[in-house]
Amino acid sequence: MTWWAALPSGRVTRLDGADPAAVALALDPLPDGAPAVVTYLASPARSVTAFVGAVLDELDAAALALFPAWLPEAAAVDGPGGANLAAVRALALRRAAAVGGSGPFLAELARRALAGGASRFTAEVRVAGLARVLAESFGRERAALLVRVPDGLPPAGQEVLVAAAEWLAHRGGLGVWLTGAPLDAVDRVPVVPVALPGPAVPVAPSDPAAVPVAPSDPAAVPVALSDPAAVPVGRSGHAGGPGEPSLTVGGPPLAYPPVAGRPHPGSRSEQALEEALARCPWAAGRAWNQTYQPHPLVAPVRVDLLWREERCVVEIDGPEHREALAFAADRQRDVRLQLDGYAVLRFTDVQVLTDRESVVRQIGRFLRKRRTEG
Repeated sequence: MTWWAALPSGRVTRLDGADPAAVALALDPLPDGAPAVVTYLASPARSVTAFVGAVLDELDAAALALFPAWLPEAAAVDGPGGANLAAVRALALRRAAAVGGSGPFLAELARRALAGGASRFTAEVRVAGLARVLAESFGRERAALLVRVPDGLPPAGQEVLVAAAEWLAHRGGLGVWLTGAPLDAVDRVPVVPVALPGPAVPVAPSDPAAVPVAPSDPAAVPVALSDPAAVPVGRSGHAGGPGEPSLTVGGPPLAYPPVAGRPHPGSRSEQALEEALARCPWAAGRAWNQTYQPHPLVAPVRVDLLWREERCVVEIDGPEHREALAFAADRQRDVRLQLDGYAVLRFTDVQVLTDRESVVRQIGRFLRKRRTEG
C-alpha cells in the first residue's frame, strides 16, 4: 500500500506543499495501489456548470483515446465498418453486466470510440461512467483527478473551482486533489501534508554542477551512438509525467498515463514513431511504455520505448523535460539505466515530428550495431 493509496476518494483534498512538477514525477509510473491519476490544468470558469463541462469533455476525450484499454475484448475491432458498431456495443453491454457500471453508457462510449459523435448522457451519468472507464484502463480500482490551480484566481473563481471539484468528487466517486496556487478565499477544503517518497522525486540542485552525470570513465557507461550528433542534447518528451501530453502553457489541459505496450494515444510523436517503426523489420521486439525495476529496493522507472534483448531505451522528450526537476530526474534515471547496461537514445518530440526518417535511421543503426556485437 502506497501513500497515494491512502488519499481519500469521493472528496476534495488540498495537497499541502506539493510542487506540481514533483507530484508528476512521483506518479510516473503509477505507484502500486494508487488510483488511476489524471492531471487537469484548471482554467478560470464563470460557473460550476462550465467548469464541470470542461472537465467532462477532457475526460471523455481521454476515454475515447484510450479505447480499447477499458474494453479489451474489442481489441480486434478496427473501424466502424460492417458489423463492428453492433459488435462493440454487445461487448460493452456484456462487460458492464460482468464488472458493473452503466451498460448503455459504456455501449455508447464504445460506439463513439469507433464512429465519433457527442455523448447524449447527463453530466451525472458521464462522470460516474468516465471515472470507472479511466480506472479500468489502467487496471486500478478507482480514479483520481489531480487539479493544478492556476495563479491569480480571484475569490469568485476559487469558489467556482472548489464547488465544481466537490461535484465531481461526490457524483463520480473521484478523489479530487488540488495542487498549485493556494486557495486563500476558500477554507472548507481539508489539507493533507504531502509525503512523497524521496527516491521517486529527485530534487534539482541549484548548482548545475551538482546534477548527477555519468561516470567520467567512458568505459564505465555504454555510449548510445558513436556519432555525437546522433544523440540529441536537451529535452522535450514525456508529459504530465513522462510520456503524457504536456501540461505546460499552450499544451492540452489534461494529462494521463500511457497504457503499457502502446504508444501514448495523446502523444503525436509516439504515434508517428510507431507508424514508421511498424514498417521496419529490424524494429521487431520493441515494447512501448514499459516499467523497469531491476530489483524491489529500487524505485521503478517508465521508459518510452524499449528493446529489452538489445538493452536499448528510446526516450522522446517534450518541452516539460527542460524544467529543473524533470531534467535532474532524467539525468539520474539515464545513469541508472546505463550502469545496468542499457543505452539511452534521447530525441525531442520536434525531431520525431519534423525529421522522423533521421530518427528512425539512427535507432536502426544502433540496434544493428548492438546485434552485430552481440
